[in-house]
Amino acid sequence: MRASAGKAGYVSRLVKSVAIGCAIAATPLLSGSLDRGAAYAQVSTSYSRIDVSGNLRIEADTVRVIAGIPTNQRVSPPDLNQALQNLFDSGLFETVELLPQAGRLTIKVVENPTINQIAFEGNDELVDEALASVVRLQPRQAYNAASAEADALRIVEAYRAAGRFAAEVQPVVIRRTENRVDLVFEITEGRVTEVQRISFVGNEHFSDRRLRRVISSGQAGFLSGFFDSGTFDRDRVQLDQQLLRQFYLDRGYVDFEVRSVVSELARDRAGFFVSFNISEGQQYRFGDLGVSSSVGNIDASQYERMIDVRSGGVYSASDVEDVIERIALAVDADGFPFTDVQPRVTRNDASRTIDLDFEIVRGPRVFVERIDIEGNTETLDRVIRRQFQIAEGDPLSRRDIRRAENRIRALRIFEDVRVNLRQGSSPERAIIDVDVVERPTGALSFGLGFSSDGGLYGSLSLTESNFLGRGQAFSTEINVSQDRRILAFSFTEPSLLDRDLLGGVDLFYRQFDRDESSFQETNIGFSPRIGFPVSEDGRMEISYSISNDEIRDVEDDASILITEGDALTSAISFAYTLDKRDSVVDPRSGFRLRLEQEFAGLGGDTNYSKTSGSIKGFSTLLSEDIILSAELEGGVLAYRDGDSRITDRFFLGGNSLRGFATGGIGPRDVCTSCVGAGGAGQNVNDALGGNSFVVGRLEASFPLGLPEEYGIFGGVFYDVGSVWGLDNTAGSSGTIDDSQILRSAAGLSLFWSTPIGPLRFNWAWPIQKESFDETEDFRITIDTRF
Repeated sequence: MRASAGKAGYVSRLVKSVAIGCAIAATPLLSGSLDRGAAYAQVSTSYSRIDVSGNLRIEADTVRVIAGIPTNQRVSPPDLNQALQNLFDSGLFETVELLPQAGRLTIKVVENPTINQIAFEGNDELVDEALASVVRLQPRQAYNAASAEADALRIVEAYRAAGRFAAEVQPVVIRRTENRVDLVFEITEGRVTEVQRISFVGNEHFSDRRLRRVISSGQAGFLSGFFDSGTFDRDRVQLDQQLLRQFYLDRGYVDFEVRSVVSELARDRAGFFVSFNISEGQQYRFGDLGVSSSVGNIDASQYERMIDVRSGGVYSASDVEDVIERIALAVDADGFPFTDVQPRVTRNDASRTIDLDFEIVRGPRVFVERIDIEGNTETLDRVIRRQFQIAEGDPLSRRDIRRAENRIRALRIFEDVRVNLRQGSSPERAIIDVDVVERPTGALSFGLGFSSDGGLYGSLSLTESNFLGRGQAFSTEINVSQDRRILAFSFTEPSLLDRDLLGGVDLFYRQFDRDESSFQETNIGFSPRIGFPVSEDGRMEISYSISNDEIRDVEDDASILITEGDALTSAISFAYTLDKRDSVVDPRSGFRLRLEQEFAGLGGDTNYSKTSGSIKGFSTLLSEDIILSAELEGGVLAYRDGDSRITDRFFLGGNSLRGFATGGIGPRDVCTSCVGAGGAGQNVNDALGGNSFVVGRLEASFPLGLPEEYGIFGGVFYDVGSVWGLDNTAGSSGTIDDSQILRSAAGLSLFWSTPIGPLRFNWAWPIQKESFDETEDFRITIDTRF
């Protein structure tokens, strides 16, 4: 039979409070009892002996010590009340009575039962092990109603942290023999409490829609079951305030503040209404900029080149931090340790500009005593330690510590990273504490899908980004579709020889059915590679590849320029990447430049050089709701011996030039006299590619007025490009036109962030085209917004 544990406890505590607060007039010899006990005495008296009754497990001496009543000394009514309270506060007794009798005091107790076991009922979202770690009562401890109520509140808080604010918990006891009880927490979890609406008050320069993209919280919608951002989280709301402030500071609003945040729970407890009351202030721009030094032997003028912001530009706190970091690193590299860079700010309210003087000053002489790492159960210490450019005994550099924290986060093998400083064995010594929380880093995935390019496909992949805890990454991929079969393996060591040197190797087997060119292609080979930084945002990668490239199953009516056979290609490649985007995931400003150079002819059967490059820039309009991008890409292939092979040339179409099919433009062998399976007069247009290409792309994406949590945006694009140039233009029916002819197309895009990945739907209409081009009006791809 179950009985509630809470009601009797509240009544008895009320009675005890009344007993403590009142002096009851009575004769010197009185006895009586209340539910939780009461002290009876009118005047001070002394007791020659103190007896204890009712105790089973607890020794009588223990009861006397807890009560704290001395023998043969005067005891006042407040002393008796305090003794009563001491006994109850111990949590060992269910009821207590103090019975004074003619120089003797009897303490009559009923012990709290012992907890036999603790169980949880009704919980699905939080497992028993998680709840057991929350409660403080344990089996074989004395049961206490107040402690059980407190544990019930702790469980409720755990559910609130999981986004379930409607959860209810009732502690229930089940009486057993030998004064034992089973404690059961009956749980009603309720629904996930979501954010029904996020609004902003006081924003004039940026819309609510734009600010919702800044914060980490998200509104609930019809896809809320897939997106955790729609769940209300108080900690996330606190983070949102920091994100808003950083967003405005990076756009010149130096007086921005979040005045208040109101989170109101709906009456049905099913959702929250969150409102941010903000003050934007005025936008400021950079004024005069310079570098000075209070350290006598440092020439400040040589560091002015580190300032990459210009007077008149919009003030950005992040840009200021970057400048401070660059100057500090340069000063340190020039042999001046224990220096710091402090920005001296002069604010000009009339012109709304901010003058900055980056002053190089002497910093405290503090050395690193040691680096303590905790939380890494799988990852080796050296994987974390090598992210620091400082070691034990080196001068302390807070910027190096911040950069190390960013590098640890960039490993993407930890859910959380915290790097803190504390004083070491002396004020001149510092200890760096690194606390990490590891995340699962391995994944086995398989699936079926459809793409407009390859039709139905199936894939199987195994990836691990922290192999054996060494920070190494490997992946194995099997991809089969109607026109391709791919088997690939890749292994990467991000810190070769414990340096900022990437090393890796790729092995691959690829088979393509080139429908646009009437043959099949098979590549098998491997490619070792190394990569290293050459500047703050620039990186170089050098790779070598050797592969056997085979052209086979050439159709009978294919172009005469397509010949079967295989060739061994041995090539070395150099790739330089300069990434100045503000974000890799969601870029809105900056650019990315990539240059590649490949040389084949280190043995093998082919001898050529291949140069390609691209640059893509980003900008925004209308409070950053509209994202613009412009990209220019091109390449040149030069064969030194013989004619270029079709498998080495450039092709445009599909994703590279929307509005046209893969390989849909460029030199094409139009064989009007070929006879194929379809009979005489069949047109066979084999795409041959070209030795040169250029393509430009303009894009804009924008919201469609739908709730942000749907993840649906619209876009427009315009592509223009050409691929041209052949070493041999002798076609099946005459000379092939390999001249540089521009093609262009415009279209609409729909971006949709789904649980299976970001999808992009393109509708395109060719504007400039040739009669033999292969067009494509619609395409589905897995792609980000930009």
